[in-house]
Amino acid sequence: MKNYEVLFVIDPALEDDKKDAAVQRISDIISSEGGEVSDVDVWGLRKLAYPIQKKSEGYYVVVQFKAEPTLPLELDRRIKISDDYIRHIIVSKDEK
Repeated sequence: MKNYEVLFVIDPALEDDKKDAAVQRISDIISSEGGEVSDVDVWGLRKLAYPIQKKSEGYYVVVQFKAEPTLPLELDRRIKISDDYIRHIIVSKDEK
């Protein structure tokens, strides 16, 4: 298994319970696909570098996990089809 990190920005207009559910959904996807979540770091509401979908702020979360190389593709697909996430990036921490 490889080490990965996903950083995603959640729509700040969502209520707090929906933000928590969006964070939990990512952890559930990773766990259900055979990965292991090692750390969830919630950065909270921060100003975006540039406006995205006419929004100037976003709710930032970083999740570190271990998984097989096929899991990031599935995670990327599921994040893209949800309207709760504004932006995301998945990186492998094992590459030099």
